[in-house]
Amino acid sequence: MTIYNFSAGPAVLPKKVLEKAQAEFLDYNHSGMSVMELSHRSKEFDDIIQGAEALLRELMQIPDNYKVLFLQGGASTQFSMLPLNLAKGKKAYYVVAGSWGKKAYTEAVKLSQTIDFEPVLLASSEDSNFDHIPAIPEDGIDPEAAYVHVTTNNTIEGTSLYDLPDTKDVPIVADMSSNILAVNYNVSDFGMIYAGAQKNIGPAGVTIVIIREDLLNDEPALSSMLDYRIQADNHSLYNTPPTFGIYMAKLVFEHVKELGGVAQMEKVNRQKSGLLYDFIDQSDFYSSPVKRAADRSVANIPFVTPNADLDKAFNQAADEAGFKNIKGHRSVGGMRASLYNAFPIEGVEALLAFMKDFEEEHQ
Repeated sequence: MTIYNFSAGPAVLPKKVLEKAQAEFLDYNHSGMSVMELSHRSKEFDDIIQGAEALLRELMQIPDNYKVLFLQGGASTQFSMLPLNLAKGKKAYYVVAGSWGKKAYTEAVKLSQTIDFEPVLLASSEDSNFDHIPAIPEDGIDPEAAYVHVTTNNTIEGTSLYDLPDTKDVPIVADMSSNILAVNYNVSDFGMIYAGAQKNIGPAGVTIVIIREDLLNDEPALSSMLDYRIQADNHSLYNTPPTFGIYMAKLVFEHVKELGGVAQMEKVNRQKSGLLYDFIDQSDFYSSPVKRAADRSVANIPFVTPNADLDKAFNQAADEAGFKNIKGHRSVGGMRASLYNAFPIEGVEALLAFMKDFEEEHQ
């Protein structure tokens, strides 16, 4: 039985990448050592981390005036690290279009009790259970604000922000964890991008930060580990970085380049997600909780049957048939198919056949 992993993260990785990592696991590049044993100060690892950065710069066309950091702590650590470094004495705007955006805003509010800055809720769709991307008011943004924070893809709710607001000269900061390298954004439209690796980049443990140099803090942050300038000045080597995760990220970057880059990834992702959305739209049995088609994610696709009992039956039958981790998040219910870059189109086609059979049996 073929297993298809629909996990929202940690998620499916390219088989070729896993096979290469397996082949090199005991002896990396004839060093006689595993990557997991290499010193982060060694020439071997220096080649890995510099190669990973160069590939990511090429794939995302990152301008020279941006720093690329390989950090730890997950994207959630950035919820605090961001205002600590950028927001002192200023307003910081938040667009809350999903659970992770809400967590970012909540952490900012908590931190504002200690650090002098003002988090402002600019827009939210929480009142409708985050079923759409809210309209973002642009006229009221303070031109002296530190940033406007957005989440480009809402992993739980299945919505995406494709058209960025016009914030004039106020930097846009984006949590791009679940659609980095999957949708082709222009890096220069952002002041900063951050992303956990465990969706499209590699195993959990690495956090990518891409930050414009003029936004690096002049004053020390609360902690050296949480200081972007210190991390940038030390080339992500202020302390021991997640070496194996960075190595895996480099292999994934190489793989994405071989496949044609980010634009090609987006094309394939729209093809994969389009198959599933088209099937849901023509069905009287399945439906999407996302209110507007224009807001639909190409990475995370939630859907439901007519009732919770059928959802439960679907999830059980799907798991037994080899469709793993397709159960939806408890806040949305139903099912969620996460179709990241490494997820094969054959898995989507197999899921559609299963969905059709299930519908016929329970209609």
